[in-house]
Amino acid sequence: MTCRHIVAAAAGCETAFTVDASRVTFGRGSLDEVGDRARALGMRRVALFTDARLRVLPWFDEVSRSLDAAGLDVAVFDAVAIEPTDASFEAAALFARDAKADGYVSLGGGSVIDTCKAANLLASHPAPLRTYVNAPLGEARPVPGPLAPHIACPTTSGTGSEVTGIAIFDWLAHHAKTGIASPRLRPSEAVVDPRTTSTLPASVVAASGMDVLCHALESYTARPYLQRAAPNAATARPMSQGRNPWSDLGCREAMTLANTYLRRAVHDARDAEAREQIMWAATLAGIAFGNAGVHVPHAMAYAVAGRVRDFSPDGYPETPIVPHGMAVSVGAPAVFRAFGTFCADRHLEAAGLLGADIRGANADDAGDLLAARVIELARSIGIPNGLAGVGYAATDIADLVAGTMPQQRLLANAPCEVDAACLHELFERALTYW
Repeated sequence: MTCRHIVAAAAGCETAFTVDASRVTFGRGSLDEVGDRARALGMRRVALFTDARLRVLPWFDEVSRSLDAAGLDVAVFDAVAIEPTDASFEAAALFARDAKADGYVSLGGGSVIDTCKAANLLASHPAPLRTYVNAPLGEARPVPGPLAPHIACPTTSGTGSEVTGIAIFDWLAHHAKTGIASPRLRPSEAVVDPRTTSTLPASVVAASGMDVLCHALESYTARPYLQRAAPNAATARPMSQGRNPWSDLGCREAMTLANTYLRRAVHDARDAEAREQIMWAATLAGIAFGNAGVHVPHAMAYAVAGRVRDFSPDGYPETPIVPHGMAVSVGAPAVFRAFGTFCADRHLEAAGLLGADIRGANADDAGDLLAARVIELARSIGIPNGLAGVGYAATDIADLVAGTMPQQRLLANAPCEVDAACLHELFERALTYW
């Protein structure tokens, strides 16, 4: 690989890390608590965000009844786009401004929760969307003040958006995914009811479950916080601050749970234990990467999803789409195989948590062992075979590299320096795995 080791400077680097997390309520039946919790946060006029598919499921009725029982006035927005765009964020913000809500509830997957975050931001602190979008595509201006309270209720076991300060979207004019990252976007509370996963198609559980796994693996192998430059002000410390003792705890447990339960959760919708445990893994990994940050597989995924032409998997809207978790997982094995020597002990430990026999293994084996376990798990749950499996060819690599290079917030969190040549090699290695 053309990537280079990072050598930490003795002076000018971080000496501390920050732990942030939403208040989390987890358990079966917890959706019934949403109204009481919204009222306790001071909400009186609630903007309830969901999508058209979820609105006809019992989970929407349950949340609506809970809000009504709490005596709250509710305005519903159900036009959330699966894999949001700048246009759909703007439409949601227009609704939020017109609704004049004093609080928000989101019920759905990462697309719904992220859309609600963006709408809350743009209604609370009006400005063009680009004002807050990550550099270099956007201006990356800090969010100037608090947002209205937001209760996030995830219905997919993957994104962890209910506990992070990140909102991701497709910027159509740039043919790339990007987002907004600020601790102020983090929902006030998360209400995680694992019953909601019982209605998910297997393909959605597979894609979102791989997102969970990659959140944990990337955070666990990210650049350590002690090798990050110290911020000019303590409050300017980024959420992607690098791996740290807090994030390590959630990563290890999420990996263990994914190895134990993900196959079961995908292959049997009636396996309530497996689906509940993957939902818990998603929350743990969300808390972990919300305080450490992910790196190259997610950066590559934004280009893979943003440049899709004609791939359309089962269980998703009939439109060209590479679901986020799927886009991450088709590039991840190539990254872990290539980066194994940069923090070999962590790649080896992760491989062991995923079931590999690491007895007698050395640093040179670390990347191969971890990549093999990720490939085996992905293949067993129906994830496509690399980039070729979602419609890309070698001739697309230059374009994919161009779409990845703007993701500097993520690339800078890798355990090594990553440039265009390194990315080109990674995309080549990710074309097929079996």
